[in-house]
This record gives sequence, C-alpha cells and structure tokens, in this order.
Amino acid sequence: MIRKILLALLLVAVVAGGLAGIKALQIKKMIDQGKSMVMPPAVVSAVNATSSSWETVLTAVGSVTAVQGVTLTAETPGKVVRIAFDSGDRVAAGDVLVQLDVSQETAQLRALEASENLARVNLKRMETLLAQRTTAKAEYDTALATHRQILAEMDALRAVIAKKTIRAPFAGTLGIRQVNLGQNLGDSDVIASLQHLDTVHVEFVLPQQQVAQVSPGVTVRVTSDAVPGKTLEGRLTAIEPLADSATRTVRMQALLDNPGQALRPGMFVNVGVALPERRDVTLVPATAVLYAAYSDSVFLIEPAEGNGTDGLKLRQQFVQLGERRGDFVAVTKGIEPGQTVVSTGVFKYRNGQSVVVDNTLAPEFKLAPTPENS
Repeated sequence: MIRKILLALLLVAVVAGGLAGIKALQIKKMIDQGKSMVMPPAVVSAVNATSSSWETVLTAVGSVTAVQGVTLTAETPGKVVRIAFDSGDRVAAGDVLVQLDVSQETAQLRALEASENLARVNLKRMETLLAQRTTAKAEYDTALATHRQILAEMDALRAVIAKKTIRAPFAGTLGIRQVNLGQNLGDSDVIASLQHLDTVHVEFVLPQQQVAQVSPGVTVRVTSDAVPGKTLEGRLTAIEPLADSATRTVRMQALLDNPGQALRPGMFVNVGVALPERRDVTLVPATAVLYAAYSDSVFLIEPAEGNGTDGLKLRQQFVQLGERRGDFVAVTKGIEPGQTVVSTGVFKYRNGQSVVVDNTLAPEFKLAPTPENS
C-alpha cells in the first residue's frame, strides 16, 4: 500500500515539474518577445513657437463714477406745490424741478417793496433838504440807512424764494422721483438723484510696483457686461498722490465717453492700462502647455538619434509663462521661436516617446478668437 502511494506521489511530482518547465519556457519566450518589440510612434499635432510684439497692458478692476452727480435735496423746509419733472427725465442746467410754497415770502416781499418805495422817496427828499441846508446830516444818514436796510431785507427774501425754487445745477439724467405734491420737505429730504452720464469716470487701483510705469494721458481700455463685446477707450486723468498704507496700492481715475449712457455709476468694469512700450514675446498655443504644480512644461519635437531624419521623439522642456491672450500664451523662458512643440493633448505623452506629426485635425489658433455662441 505504501509503495503505491509513493509511486503516485512520484508521478504527480514528475507531471508538475514538466508543467512548470513548459510554463517557464513560455514566460521566457514572452519576455524575449517583449524586449524585441518596438512600440509604434504616437501621432501628434505640432506647431512652431513664434515671436511677436505685444503691447504691455496693466489690468485692474474698477468702478464707474459720475463726472458730475448729486442727490438733490431742499435747502429750506417747505410744502411742495409743483413738480416739473418725471423720473428718468433728461434736464438742462437751470431747469426748474420742484417749486415749494412761497406765498408767505411773496407777500412779505410786496410789503417790503412798498416800504422801500416810501424809504426811497424820503431819502430823495432828505437829499434835497440837505442840499438846501434845511435838515441835519444825521436825519439824512437815518433815511439812507433805513432804505439800505429795507433793500437788504428784500434781498434776503428773494434768496429764500430762490432756494424754494429747486433747479437742476447741471445737465444730466434724473433718477426716480421721491417727492409728491403737498409733501412737506425737510432740509435733508431727498428729491431725486441727478447724474451726468455722457462721460464717466472709472476709478481703480494699481499695486505700488506698477505706479511708476503709468502717467496721466495714457490710454485706458474698459470692458463691462453692460456693453458686451465692446471696448471703451479713455485716458488716465489723475493719480492719487497718496498710497493706501493697508494695501500698498494707489488709486487712479480715468475719463471716457459713455455712448448710449450704458455705463452707470457704481457698475463694475475691467480696466486695462496700455503702456507705450512694446515687448517681444515667444508664443505657443495655451493647449501646448502641460500645467503642473511644480512647474509648467511643453513637449519639444526633435530628431531621434540613430533613426535618421524621419525619426522624431519628444523632449519635455520646463518653461516660464507670461501673459495669455486669446488661444496663445507667452513663454518668457525655456524655448525659442522656431522650435516645434506638441500643440494638443500633451497630457497623453511622455518624455522620449517616438512620434509622427499629423496636423490634419489640428485646430486653428488665434490671438482674438470669436467663438460662436449656441
């Protein structure tokens, strides 16, 4: 019995050894085939890095303010007896907007006019008597002072009446009316806002290291959601002489035309300050850059050593990037104009990989792309 068991175990060992040997030969053959196998080259699209001259633009975020803008209020209390405007009206300088009740002041003015007429007659009589030396100089002085006092009281009343006739201080567009007929206005009660919108100011800040590059008169370009697809141009008019000690920024003000009054005070805008100096840059498509936390890079396409002129391989090159415009990004360090880079799909490739170039399906890159909105 024991002999049969031993023979069975020996038979199993021989069969297992044979199978293991066969499997080892198969694995060795597969390894040899893998070593001799060459991966086919990857198909890539490619472009040449180009040189260009770019205008230097400093960007900022700004707010629109009115060149002239006020909130109209009454200077003296009174009851509203006439409203001469509607909400949103455009008015000229000097137009009457609101008339307060001046009936009492008008009546007082008529009484003073009568007193002034009498005082003027008395003064003229005193002048005649003084010339004839039949009255004292003191009586003439009293008559003159009385006449002048009445004239001053009349001027004061006229000033009160003028203050109760509320006029537009400048031409502009009125806001929403906030008064009603019969309302008793106080000194601080709001009538409406008045804004001059044909031209507007844009206020923004730049960091202190950029202030030395700008000066009044440089071109300022403004874009806003209020005027989609348009760029409004103006000029820098003022630079605040003091820097903000908390943010180390300097406030600036630009003046620009406001066609159609599309920009309104308080709106947010994007600002670009165009500097007169231009700079030479090396451009590659933004899709050619492999962005990474440690450093950005591109894949250069170069001849493969030992493969003749048709063999190409990739070499990963780390770069420093500058400003981005449209489909392109400026490379400040790492490559030179004329070098060929992979233009799309860079995340799929690796350093040293063999490639062939096929630009059949390569996209067109533009500095000012105009995509269609569906």
